[in-house]
Amino acid sequence: MTSSPEESTNSPESLVLHATDNGVSWITLNRPDAMNAVTWDQRERVIALLADASADPAVRAVVLTATGKGFCAGADLRGAPSTGRERVTGDIARTIRLGAQRLIGAVLDCEKPVLAAVNGTAAGIGAHLAFACDLVLAAESATFIEVFVRRGLVPDGGGAYLLPRLVGPQRAKELMFFGDALPAPDAQRMGLVNRVVPAGELEKTARAWAERLAQGPTRALALTKQLVNASLDTDRATAFAAEAMAVETTMTTRDANEGVASFVERRTPDYRGF
Repeated sequence: MTSSPEESTNSPESLVLHATDNGVSWITLNRPDAMNAVTWDQRERVIALLADASADPAVRAVVLTATGKGFCAGADLRGAPSTGRERVTGDIARTIRLGAQRLIGAVLDCEKPVLAAVNGTAAGIGAHLAFACDLVLAAESATFIEVFVRRGLVPDGGGAYLLPRLVGPQRAKELMFFGDALPAPDAQRMGLVNRVVPAGELEKTARAWAERLAQGPTRALALTKQLVNASLDTDRATAFAAEAMAVETTMTTRDANEGVASFVERRTPDYRGF
């Protein structure tokens, strides 16, 4: 595994570690003393790394995880650029659009499968960061908290968009109205988590899943992700039209030809990601 250089203990490169290995981009939040509450600089680096993963043919899957006992305890707005003026109406909405919503959108729009490996507490935007991922693994000790109601706030970072699609509106309201900590096993039973594993096995399991994704037909996975993500926002005719175009696009790829050939020849396919 080759890591990016760290410029200083407070640099974006040190607060969000990055490494690539076997076609997998590992993005690791690294503020364990702050339970990985995400800062402005961290957010921008994660967004940039996800964009890089989309554009890099050598990257075929992404893992989003963290160091220490917390996955992400929410947003830490300290260090955000100052406007140098008094706040006016519209500033907060703009901050949300350009901040938390951009971060969640970057995960949803990443052209590679994104796997969350939730090592500890995921609260607020941290929970939504995990829920936006395509697959979610969680350590047995992990918890998910819709913390906003505890602060008298409305959920941001796409929470009211993501949760009803994952667990239905009634469950989403229960989580958001009460703000109770949800243990990983309960989150799995509700459909928020794919699998719960012992903490010591989280990285190993994440690596196995991510490398399996990285060996798959990358463009087909990207188009499948787009279809599924859009499925609850479109009518049947639009969804069917998008599906037909996605199938046609996929059929022009080298991997689709390899998939058919390997089936006919009764061998394991060798996908290259294009």
